[in-house]
Parts: sequence; structure tokens; C-alpha cells
Amino acid sequence: MNNLDAIYLDVDDFCLLFEPQWLKHLIESGEKQRIKPSRLSSSEVMTILIAFHQSGYRDFKTYYTKFVCQYWRHYFPDLVSYTRMLKLLQATLPALCSYLKQRFDKPTGIAFIDSTSLKVCHNMRIPRHQVFAGEAKRGKGTMGWFYGFKLHLIMNDEGGLLAVKVTAGNVDDRQPVLLLFIDCINFVQTRPPPFKFIYKLVCYATFFNI
Repeated sequence: MNNLDAIYLDVDDFCLLFEPQWLKHLIESGEKQRIKPSRLSSSEVMTILIAFHQSGYRDFKTYYTKFVCQYWRHYFPDLVSYTRMLKLLQATLPALCSYLKQRFDKPTGIAFIDSTSLKVCHNMRIPRHQVFAGEAKRGKGTMGWFYGFKLHLIMNDEGGLLAVKVTAGNVDDRQPVLLLFIDCINFVQTRPPPFKFIYKLVCYATFFNI
């Protein structure tokens, strides 16, 4: 079994449980969402996207059109066009977020918190940018000014993710700490409490007067 097979099996097992619950949630909440049939399943779309972040390609378009469509067609015989693939990625966003949360690691007693910028365009193109207009904001990081969002995360000393949050680029790095801390607390409530881990986060929040 290669890495792609392992990713697909894990994702597919998740989707078998997630999709019925998600459809039930849409019905009960009254949210209208058009689900257009697709040749590619949600499991296949998510597998392609996850493999992209392990591939070393810098942009998804080149990865999909020059690599997946040429060399992985025997894995995915029902591949769609690049434009259609972008639509499918949007439709699978709830499943991707839930899958990410399911893959969070366990606290080990030591945790690190940090943030990084998610730039949506070059600074010279900010006035012409339309995709995230109204959502992305100007912010400043260690590499200077940028336009986009910030990714805040907590990880353990083994590199495993414990909590993740995305904010606008102008949000203070200290502001999401408490929410990330609450996410970690909710995670450990059903497990034996790692007091050192909780203590370090409390000290961090106290230090910044949160």
C-alpha cells in the first residue's frame, strides 16, 4: 500500500460517516444547498487536495493539470476539468474542516503556539483583488506587510496539531489564544487531563492578560 492508498482509505472511511450526518444537519437546519452529482466522489477530491500539500508543487493548477491529470488517471479514471475541480473543492470544505479536526493529535504535556500569514495576493495588486474583497485585511508579520489572513495554531512537541483558527490579517496574534485554548480544553475533557499542558496555556494567556 502506497501513501496515496493510505490517504484515500482513511479519508473514505471518514466520509462514509460524515456525509449522512452532514445531509441530516442540512435538512434539520433548513439550509438549502444544491448538491450537483459529480463523477468524482468527495473522498477522491479530498485525497487529491491532501496529496497536493505533500507533493512539493507551489500552485494547485499546475499540480492538477500537469501531474494528476497526466500521471494519476489510473487512480482517478473519472477526473474532471480544472474549473469543475475548483467547484468540487468548495463543496467539500465542510468535510475537509471536519476531517482536519478529527486528525488533531493528543496533548503530550508541552505545547507551542504560533501564527503565520496567508497572503492572497501581492501588495501591488490589493486594489484590484476581488476574490476575498471584504474578508481579507492588511496585516503585518515578521516579513513585513501583507494582505490576507492569519493562521493561528497550537501544536505539541511532536509536531501534532492541537487547535487551528483562521482570522483576518489585521487581528492581533494574542486575540485568538483564548479560543484556541478552549478548543484544547474541549478536546481533553474526555481524556485524562494533562495538567502540564493546561498549565502552560493558562500561563501564556495570563501573561498576555487575556
